[in-house]
Amino acid sequence: MSTVPAFKWDDWYAAVGGRSISIDEVNELLKEIHQDQYTRFEGPVAGEKHVFDSAEIASAHLKEKAKEFGADLVGVALIEPSDIYKGRTVTESHAIALGQRMRWRAFQTVPSHDSAVECMRVYYTLGETVIKLAEYIRSLGYACRVEHPIGDSDILHIPIGLKAGFGELGRHGSIINPEIGPLFRMGSIITNMDLAIDHPIDAGIAKFCDNCRACRLYCPAKAIPDHRSPEAGKDHLGNDRYVVDTGKCFPYFAKHNYCSICLPVCVYNHKEWARDFEGYQTGLWPDIKMENPPAEADIPRELRHDFPVLPRK
Repeated sequence: MSTVPAFKWDDWYAAVGGRSISIDEVNELLKEIHQDQYTRFEGPVAGEKHVFDSAEIASAHLKEKAKEFGADLVGVALIEPSDIYKGRTVTESHAIALGQRMRWRAFQTVPSHDSAVECMRVYYTLGETVIKLAEYIRSLGYACRVEHPIGDSDILHIPIGLKAGFGELGRHGSIINPEIGPLFRMGSIITNMDLAIDHPIDAGIAKFCDNCRACRLYCPAKAIPDHRSPEAGKDHLGNDRYVVDTGKCFPYFAKHNYCSICLPVCVYNHKEWARDFEGYQTGLWPDIKMENPPAEADIPRELRHDFPVLPRK
Protein backbone atom coordinates (compact mmCIF):
# COMPACT_ATOMS: atom_id res chain seq x y z
CA MET A 1 0.00 0.00 0.00
CA SER A 2 1.32 3.44 -0.92
CA THR A 3 2.29 5.79 1.87
CA VAL A 4 1.03 8.78 -0.14
CA PRO A 5 -2.50 9.61 1.05
CA ALA A 6 -5.09 9.70 -1.72
CA PHE A 7 -7.14 12.38 0.01
CA LYS A 8 -5.33 14.96 2.13
CA TRP A 9 -7.54 14.67 5.21
CA ASP A 10 -4.97 16.12 7.58
CA ASP A 11 -4.31 19.11 5.32
CA TRP A 12 -8.03 19.83 4.97
CA TYR A 13 -8.57 19.61 8.73
CA ALA A 14 -5.57 21.87 9.31
CA ALA A 15 -7.06 24.39 6.88
CA VAL A 16 -10.18 24.71 9.05
CA GLY A 17 -8.32 24.92 12.34
CA GLY A 18 -8.17 21.25 13.17
CA ARG A 19 -10.61 18.41 13.73
CA SER A 20 -13.04 19.54 16.39
CA ILE A 21 -15.49 16.62 16.33
CA SER A 22 -15.00 13.72 18.72
CA ILE A 23 -17.70 11.04 18.94
CA ASP A 24 -16.87 7.96 20.99
CA GLU A 25 -18.69 5.50 18.70
CA VAL A 26 -17.07 7.01 15.60
CA ASN A 27 -13.64 6.91 17.17
CA GLU A 28 -14.09 3.27 18.15
CA LEU A 29 -15.17 2.29 14.63
CA LEU A 30 -12.24 4.18 13.13
CA LYS A 31 -9.93 2.31 15.50
CA GLU A 32 -11.41 -1.02 14.38
CA ILE A 33 -10.99 -0.05 10.72
CA HIS A 34 -7.38 1.05 11.07
CA GLN A 35 -6.16 -1.55 13.55
CA ASP A 36 -8.14 -4.58 12.38
CA GLN A 37 -9.55 -4.20 8.89
CA TYR A 38 -6.42 -2.61 7.41
CA THR A 39 -4.42 -5.66 8.52
CA ARG A 40 -6.75 -7.94 6.52
CA PHE A 41 -6.51 -6.20 3.15
CA GLU A 42 -4.06 -8.77 1.82
CA GLY A 43 -3.98 -12.55 1.91
CA PRO A 44 -2.78 -15.71 0.17
CA VAL A 45 -4.02 -16.60 -3.29
CA ALA A 46 -4.99 -20.23 -3.91
CA GLY A 47 -2.55 -22.03 -6.17
CA GLU A 48 -5.24 -23.46 -8.43
CA LYS A 49 -7.61 -21.19 -10.34
CA HIS A 50 -11.30 -21.92 -10.59
CA VAL A 51 -12.10 -21.62 -14.30
CA PHE A 52 -15.46 -20.07 -15.17
CA ASP A 53 -17.19 -20.92 -18.41
CA SER A 54 -17.49 -17.24 -19.29
CA ALA A 55 -16.83 -13.75 -17.99
CA GLU A 56 -20.58 -13.32 -17.61
CA ILE A 57 -20.85 -16.35 -15.34
CA ALA A 58 -17.87 -15.16 -13.29
CA SER A 59 -19.45 -11.72 -12.75
CA ALA A 60 -22.83 -13.19 -11.85
CA HIS A 61 -21.22 -15.54 -9.33
CA LEU A 62 -19.25 -12.76 -7.61
CA LYS A 63 -22.33 -10.54 -7.48
CA GLU A 64 -24.26 -13.32 -5.78
CA LYS A 65 -21.47 -13.81 -3.22
CA ALA A 66 -21.20 -10.06 -2.61
CA LYS A 67 -24.91 -9.93 -1.77
CA GLU A 68 -24.41 -12.89 0.61
CA PHE A 69 -21.64 -10.92 2.32
CA GLY A 70 -23.87 -7.88 2.83
CA ALA A 71 -23.73 -5.72 -0.31
CA ASP A 72 -26.90 -4.02 -1.51
CA LEU A 73 -25.38 -2.91 -4.83
CA VAL A 74 -22.75 -4.70 -6.93
CA GLY A 75 -21.36 -3.90 -10.37
CA VAL A 76 -18.22 -4.30 -12.46
CA ALA A 77 -16.35 -1.65 -14.44
CA LEU A 78 -13.12 -1.33 -16.40
CA ILE A 79 -10.54 0.91 -14.72
CA GLU A 80 -9.45 3.94 -16.73
CA PRO A 81 -6.65 6.42 -15.93
CA SER A 82 -9.22 9.03 -14.86
CA ASP A 83 -10.47 6.62 -12.17
CA ILE A 84 -7.10 6.56 -10.38
CA TYR A 85 -6.03 8.98 -7.66
CA LYS A 86 -3.22 11.33 -8.59
CA GLY A 87 0.15 9.81 -7.71
CA ARG A 88 -1.13 6.23 -7.55
CA THR A 89 -0.38 3.30 -9.85
CA VAL A 90 -2.98 0.66 -10.65
CA THR A 91 -2.15 -2.35 -12.84
CA GLU A 92 -5.47 -4.14 -12.39
CA SER A 93 -8.00 -3.96 -15.23
CA HIS A 94 -11.35 -4.41 -13.46
CA ALA A 95 -13.07 -2.91 -10.43
CA ILE A 96 -15.87 -4.64 -8.57
CA ALA A 97 -17.95 -1.88 -7.00
CA LEU A 98 -19.95 -2.59 -3.85
CA GLY A 99 -22.53 -0.40 -2.15
CA GLN A 100 -24.33 -0.69 1.17
CA ARG A 101 -27.32 1.39 2.20
CA MET A 102 -27.42 3.56 5.30
CA ARG A 103 -30.37 3.32 7.68
CA TRP A 104 -32.94 6.04 7.17
CA ARG A 105 -33.76 6.14 10.90
CA ALA A 106 -30.31 7.63 11.66
CA PHE A 107 -31.00 10.68 9.47
CA GLN A 108 -34.22 11.84 11.15
CA THR A 109 -32.19 14.76 12.50
CA VAL A 110 -29.21 15.99 10.52
CA PRO A 111 -26.45 16.82 11.22
CA SER A 112 -26.56 14.78 14.39
CA HIS A 113 -24.69 12.31 16.55
CA ASP A 114 -26.79 9.51 15.05
CA SER A 115 -26.15 10.48 11.42
CA ALA A 116 -22.40 10.74 12.06
CA VAL A 117 -22.30 7.32 13.71
CA GLU A 118 -24.37 5.75 10.92
CA CYS A 119 -21.96 6.98 8.24
CA MET A 120 -19.04 5.41 10.06
CA ARG A 121 -20.98 2.26 10.90
CA VAL A 122 -21.57 1.60 7.20
CA TYR A 123 -17.94 2.36 6.38
CA TYR A 124 -17.10 -0.42 8.83
CA THR A 125 -19.74 -2.98 7.81
CA LEU A 126 -19.14 -2.38 4.10
CA GLY A 127 -15.43 -2.70 4.80
CA GLU A 128 -16.13 -6.18 6.17
CA THR A 129 -18.12 -7.02 3.03
CA VAL A 130 -15.31 -5.87 0.75
CA ILE A 131 -12.69 -7.82 2.73
CA LYS A 132 -14.79 -11.00 2.73
CA LEU A 133 -15.34 -10.81 -1.03
CA ALA A 134 -11.62 -10.22 -1.62
CA GLU A 135 -10.80 -13.28 0.49
CA TYR A 136 -13.29 -15.30 -1.53
CA ILE A 137 -11.81 -14.16 -4.84
CA ARG A 138 -8.35 -15.19 -3.65
CA SER A 139 -9.73 -18.59 -2.64
CA LEU A 140 -10.71 -19.03 -6.29
CA GLY A 141 -7.09 -18.49 -7.32
CA TYR A 142 -7.25 -14.83 -8.41
CA ALA A 143 -5.23 -11.96 -6.99
CA CYS A 144 -7.10 -8.81 -6.00
CA ARG A 145 -6.75 -5.70 -3.88
CA VAL A 146 -9.12 -4.09 -1.38
CA GLU A 147 -10.19 -0.50 -1.97
CA HIS A 148 -11.74 0.29 1.41
CA PRO A 149 -14.80 2.58 1.65
CA ILE A 150 -12.85 5.03 3.80
CA GLY A 151 -9.18 5.83 3.85
CA ASP A 152 -6.35 4.87 1.61
CA SER A 153 -7.81 4.05 -1.81
CA ASP A 154 -6.10 3.97 -5.18
CA ILE A 155 -9.26 4.51 -7.21
CA LEU A 156 -12.12 6.97 -7.08
CA HIS A 157 -15.24 5.12 -6.00
CA ILE A 158 -17.83 7.42 -7.60
CA PRO A 159 -16.61 7.20 -11.23
CA ILE A 160 -16.34 3.42 -10.82
CA GLY A 161 -19.85 3.26 -9.35
CA LEU A 162 -21.28 5.27 -12.24
CA LYS A 163 -19.71 2.96 -14.80
CA ALA A 164 -20.87 -0.07 -12.80
CA GLY A 165 -24.49 1.05 -13.17
CA PHE A 166 -25.14 2.24 -9.60
CA GLY A 167 -27.06 5.31 -10.73
CA GLU A 168 -26.49 8.86 -11.89
CA LEU A 169 -24.42 11.70 -10.48
CA GLY A 170 -26.56 14.06 -8.42
CA ARG A 171 -26.32 17.81 -8.02
CA HIS A 172 -24.84 17.16 -4.55
CA GLY A 173 -21.92 15.16 -6.00
CA SER A 174 -23.11 11.74 -4.81
CA ILE A 175 -24.56 8.93 -6.88
CA ILE A 176 -28.34 8.64 -6.79
CA ASN A 177 -29.53 5.06 -7.22
CA PRO A 178 -33.03 4.56 -8.69
CA GLU A 179 -34.04 2.24 -5.83
CA ILE A 180 -32.21 3.46 -2.72
CA GLY A 181 -31.47 7.08 -3.57
CA PRO A 182 -28.13 8.55 -2.42
CA LEU A 183 -28.10 7.12 1.11
CA PHE A 184 -25.41 4.49 0.56
CA ARG A 185 -21.63 4.14 0.77
CA MET A 186 -19.22 2.52 -1.65
CA GLY A 187 -16.10 0.36 -1.64
CA SER A 188 -14.33 -1.58 -4.39
CA ILE A 189 -12.09 -4.52 -5.19
CA ILE A 190 -9.64 -4.33 -8.10
CA THR A 191 -8.43 -7.37 -10.02
CA ASN A 192 -7.26 -8.68 -13.39
CA MET A 193 -9.91 -11.40 -13.28
CA ASP A 194 -11.82 -11.69 -16.57
CA LEU A 195 -15.26 -10.29 -15.74
CA ALA A 196 -18.21 -9.04 -17.75
CA ILE A 197 -18.70 -5.33 -17.15
CA ASP A 198 -21.80 -3.31 -16.41
CA HIS A 199 -22.65 0.04 -17.95
CA PRO A 200 -23.91 3.47 -16.89
CA ILE A 201 -27.67 3.73 -16.58
CA ASP A 202 -30.03 6.49 -17.65
CA ALA A 203 -33.00 6.49 -15.30
CA GLY A 204 -33.96 10.13 -15.82
CA ILE A 205 -32.22 11.20 -12.62
CA ALA A 206 -30.10 13.89 -14.31
CA LYS A 207 -33.22 15.64 -15.56
CA PHE A 208 -34.78 15.22 -12.12
CA CYS A 209 -31.75 16.93 -10.54
CA ASP A 210 -31.92 19.79 -13.03
CA ASN A 211 -35.46 20.55 -11.84
CA CYS A 212 -34.93 19.87 -8.13
CA ARG A 213 -32.78 22.13 -5.98
CA ALA A 214 -33.50 20.70 -2.52
CA CYS A 215 -29.88 19.88 -1.70
CA ARG A 216 -28.74 23.34 -2.83
CA LEU A 217 -31.47 25.09 -0.83
CA TYR A 218 -30.67 23.13 2.34
CA CYS A 219 -26.87 23.23 2.06
CA PRO A 220 -25.86 25.50 4.98
CA ALA A 221 -22.46 26.16 3.42
CA LYS A 222 -23.95 27.11 0.03
CA ALA A 223 -21.46 24.74 -1.56
CA ILE A 224 -23.87 23.12 -4.04
CA PRO A 225 -24.23 24.90 -7.38
CA ASP A 226 -27.19 26.32 -9.23
CA HIS A 227 -25.90 25.26 -12.62
CA ARG A 228 -23.84 22.58 -14.30
CA SER A 229 -20.22 23.49 -15.13
CA PRO A 230 -19.16 22.85 -18.75
CA GLU A 231 -15.51 23.40 -17.80
CA ALA A 232 -15.71 20.45 -15.37
CA GLY A 233 -16.18 17.91 -18.15
CA LYS A 234 -18.93 15.40 -18.80
CA ASP A 235 -20.47 12.72 -16.64
CA HIS A 236 -20.93 9.17 -17.91
CA LEU A 237 -24.10 10.11 -19.79
CA GLY A 238 -22.58 13.13 -21.50
CA ASN A 239 -24.05 15.77 -19.18
CA ASP A 240 -21.98 18.69 -17.90
CA ARG A 241 -21.08 18.01 -14.29
CA TYR A 242 -22.28 19.78 -11.19
CA VAL A 243 -19.26 20.81 -9.11
CA VAL A 244 -19.54 21.05 -5.32
CA ASP A 245 -17.29 23.72 -3.79
CA THR A 246 -15.10 21.65 -1.45
CA GLY A 247 -13.63 24.77 0.12
CA LYS A 248 -17.11 25.68 1.38
CA CYS A 249 -18.35 22.14 2.08
CA PHE A 250 -15.44 20.78 4.08
CA PRO A 251 -15.27 23.49 6.77
CA TYR A 252 -18.93 22.88 7.64
CA PHE A 253 -18.51 19.10 7.38
CA ALA A 254 -15.54 19.28 9.74
CA LYS A 255 -17.38 21.29 12.41
CA HIS A 256 -20.92 19.89 12.34
CA ASN A 257 -21.06 16.11 12.80
CA TYR A 258 -19.84 15.48 9.23
CA CYS A 259 -22.99 17.29 8.00
CA SER A 260 -24.55 15.02 5.28
CA ILE A 261 -27.65 17.25 5.06
CA CYS A 262 -27.63 16.97 1.26
CA LEU A 263 -28.26 13.21 1.35
CA PRO A 264 -31.47 12.88 3.43
CA VAL A 265 -33.02 16.03 1.90
CA CYS A 266 -32.46 14.66 -1.60
CA VAL A 267 -36.03 14.53 -2.87
CA TYR A 268 -35.24 11.33 -4.71
CA ASN A 269 -35.35 9.69 -1.27
CA HIS A 270 -38.88 10.72 -0.53
CA LYS A 271 -40.90 7.95 -2.05
CA GLU A 272 -42.90 5.15 -0.47
CA TRP A 273 -39.71 3.21 0.19
CA ALA A 274 -38.03 6.08 2.04
CA ARG A 275 -38.82 4.51 5.38
CA ASP A 276 -37.28 2.09 7.79
CA PHE A 277 -37.78 -1.50 6.68
CA GLU A 278 -37.20 -2.99 10.13
CA GLY A 279 -40.29 -1.53 11.77
CA TYR A 280 -38.92 1.70 13.25
CA GLN A 281 -41.27 4.68 13.13
CA THR A 282 -39.71 7.34 10.92
CA GLY A 283 -40.80 10.35 8.93
CA LEU A 284 -40.15 11.07 5.28
CA TRP A 285 -38.41 14.40 5.92
CA PRO A 286 -35.59 15.04 8.40
CA ASP A 287 -35.34 17.70 11.07
CA ILE A 288 -32.61 19.92 9.63
CA LYS A 289 -30.24 21.91 11.82
CA MET A 290 -28.58 24.65 9.80
CA GLU A 291 -25.94 26.82 11.46
CA ASN A 292 -24.04 29.75 10.02
CA PRO A 293 -21.13 28.35 8.00
CA PRO A 294 -17.50 28.99 8.91
CA ALA A 295 -15.24 30.83 6.49
CA GLU A 296 -14.23 29.08 3.28
CA ALA A 297 -10.95 27.16 3.46
CA ASP A 298 -8.89 25.57 0.71
CA ILE A 299 -5.63 23.69 0.52
CA PRO A 300 -3.07 24.40 -2.23
CA ARG A 301 -4.15 23.09 -5.61
CA GLU A 302 -1.07 20.91 -5.94
CA LEU A 303 -2.31 18.93 -2.92
CA ARG A 304 -5.72 18.15 -4.39
CA HIS A 305 -7.25 16.80 -7.53
CA ASP A 306 -7.90 19.42 -10.14
CA PHE A 307 -11.35 20.95 -10.33
CA PRO A 308 -12.46 24.26 -11.83
CA VAL A 309 -11.83 27.36 -9.78
CA LEU A 310 -15.30 28.26 -8.55
CA PRO A 311 -16.55 31.83 -8.33
CA ARG A 312 -17.53 32.74 -4.80
CA LYS A 313 -19.87 35.52 -3.78
